[in-house]
Amino acid sequence: MSQSPENKKIDLLGEMDGFRVEVNRDAARGDIILDRPPLNIIRMPQRDQMSAAFAALDCDDRVRVIVLRGAGENFSSGGEIKGFLESSPEHVSSLAKNVMAPERCHKPVVAAIQGYCFGVGFEFCLACDFRIVTETAFVGLPEQRIGMIPGSGGSIRLLHMIGLQRTKDIVMRSRRISGPQAYDWGIALDCVAFNSLDAAVVSLVKELSELSPLAQRTSKRVLNGAQDAPLHVGIELEGQAYGRLRSSHDFREGVESFHEKRKADFDGT
Repeated sequence: MSQSPENKKIDLLGEMDGFRVEVNRDAARGDIILDRPPLNIIRMPQRDQMSAAFAALDCDDRVRVIVLRGAGENFSSGGEIKGFLESSPEHVSSLAKNVMAPERCHKPVVAAIQGYCFGVGFEFCLACDFRIVTETAFVGLPEQRIGMIPGSGGSIRLLHMIGLQRTKDIVMRSRRISGPQAYDWGIALDCVAFNSLDAAVVSLVKELSELSPLAQRTSKRVLNGAQDAPLHVGIELEGQAYGRLRSSHDFREGVESFHEKRKADFDGT
């Protein structure tokens, strides 16, 4: 008997290598934790596994917000170099597909970044919706140092995020950007002390989990789609989505709870 896509995802997650998944039902939170200390290097097969993990958490009704983080002092120093030499050109040309997993999630995805965050580790973070960095963190795309360029979407995401000159500064010089500078340039939502990272993530997750999941996934879809669209196409996308939400349960609940001065009970429909 053939397996359903969901069962295949579960089987793949049972073979996790270099990371683990945790679900906190009380916090409505699911974590994907890089766990190959001390540098949490990401091996080639791990990319597919992490993509499956994001998809599984996106389908998990216990989870409202997904968090990507690293165990120990570093987020990730990047990919395992020999993996590129062992892979075919066709394979490495499509690596961005699994690194897009956080963007494909309907739910909000938060990246918690400490220590080194380079290469594919940084590219996974750039595909997330929110990034919180520590004051001692360093982010970068160092591929030029081995005669290569970023290949999983990192340089193009930065280009849209911070502009041409700053992206060239990071990519073409293989420059490491500190946590405070990442915050100043708009790469990160917030920059906190190392010991405050967990608390900052908890606070953001709590805030996000109390809002309408339907409105959140709608706004994520509209903003991601409009990013590459002309102004008036984006406005049209926003307007169409706004009109559809007017008939939702969450919108009615939001309006009624506002007038009744009580906390809204959103159910995502």
